[in-house]
Amino acid sequence: MRLPLATIEVFTAIARHGSQRAAADALGIKPATVSHQLKTLEDQLGTALFIRTTRSLSLTDAGRALYRGAGPAFKQLGEAVESAQSAGHAARGKLRLAMPEFVFSMLVGPLLAGFSQEYPEIEVELRLTDALSDILDEELHAGFRLGDRIAQDMVAVRVSAALPLAVAACPDYLQAHGHPQHPRELQAHQCIRYRFQSSGRFAPWDFCDGDQEFRVDVQGKFITNTIPTSLDLAKAGLGLVYTFERYVQEDFSAGVLKQVLIDYLPKTPSVFIYFPREYRAMVPLRCLLNYLKQEL
Repeated sequence: MRLPLATIEVFTAIARHGSQRAAADALGIKPATVSHQLKTLEDQLGTALFIRTTRSLSLTDAGRALYRGAGPAFKQLGEAVESAQSAGHAARGKLRLAMPEFVFSMLVGPLLAGFSQEYPEIEVELRLTDALSDILDEELHAGFRLGDRIAQDMVAVRVSAALPLAVAACPDYLQAHGHPQHPRELQAHQCIRYRFQSSGRFAPWDFCDGDQEFRVDVQGKFITNTIPTSLDLAKAGLGLVYTFERYVQEDFSAGVLKQVLIDYLPKTPSVFIYFPREYRAMVPLRCLLNYLKQEL
């Protein structure tokens, strides 16, 4: 037998409020509808649920048994409906985000303390990945990536300016192996390569010479899958690294690393946050977007 949820809702309202009229007022329906729904439920169950007199209405044994089980269940269902109605419409709740490591390190991570202070009731879950996450399948609210090339059913919002690139090495390495004057010369150097965790491919070393763009197939003894590890290897004098300039700006200022091939570095796209169109009105996500636009 299918659960007669509508009639049980009417039954629990009668039991809770003490009369059919009071139940009708609470549910916003006609008293005749309440009476009909109660009769339908009793007919389905094959037993009376209330003892009716001209002055009172009281539960039968069967009615008490049903109310003990159905009452808390319907209260929980009501709370679930209220939760669903408020989810995403207040500055509280969960916000699940996917982003590459560099986006967290350079853009989002440093802002989370301030964001949390301004929105203390928003819980943020971070998934660091270099893959273009499937927001819906992975039950995420939004993701970050370079560029705005995303699926047609997604919205992309720019959250940063272009991120300049850099090729760098420590002074000891450059003194021992020389400064490359052109990107093609990198094929004779030790280059620390980055392998994407998601695809297993190497990150490309792209360059430009005027209007001509080209890629250099670099080689080297060291391969990593995190940018901080790549930088540590470069600082140890084990090769050149190709990365975002902001990652190594302090190392340049301190003289720990030196930049080379400045004139051959291409422009990069901005960082975008992308999310399903259905989440455009989601308040926690809008709070994050506004905060990022304000701070970045």
